[in-house]
Formats: sequence, C-alpha cells, structure tokens
Amino acid sequence: MTASHLSPLSIPFFTARTETGAQCDAWPDQPLLVSLEQGGLDWPSSCRNGTCRTCIGQLVEGRVRYEIEWPGLSPEERAGGCVLPCMAYPETDVVLEKATG
Repeated sequence: MTASHLSPLSIPFFTARTETGAQCDAWPDQPLLVSLEQGGLDWPSSCRNGTCRTCIGQLVEGRVRYEIEWPGLSPEERAGGCVLPCMAYPETDVVLEKATG
C-alpha cells in the first residue's frame, strides 16, 4: 500500500528544517515545498514543476525522492546535494539550505 492510499492519520511524517533553524512537518506524500509553505516557512518558488529552478536548495541532511527521473537538475547537481523542493518528496527528516548567489 502506498502512502497516498493511507489515512492521513496513519502516514508517517518527517521534519524539514532550514539553515536558519526554522522547521515544519514534512509529509512523504507531498513535495517538500508544499510542506514548507503549510508550515509557514519562507522558501522561494515559482513554476512548481521543476523547470524554473527558483526553489533550488542544498540538501544538507536527509534523503528525498523524485517521481520523475531528472527534475530540472543535472546529474552533477544531484550528486552534489542540490534539490528542487517543488518536486522532492522526503524519505527521512531533512535539512535544507537556500541556494546562494
């Protein structure tokens, strides 16, 4: 049974933290960006489909999955820990850092 078929009361949740120490619940059946917004955390976003890269960040800790193979990230970026919260689903507690530049 997949997470999307479970009752919201039975779905395990994780914690998303930012480099500033802000944190919120992160649900495995929704993108990190949605959890961040529901938790009142300020995170840049625009297209919500992985192409504009406005939400790009660095995964400092934790693990995420994608429902599409390469969501707007090069293999090198993925290997370096870059994530697109609009397309990334948490598999563990995560710590995110906003992209600089």
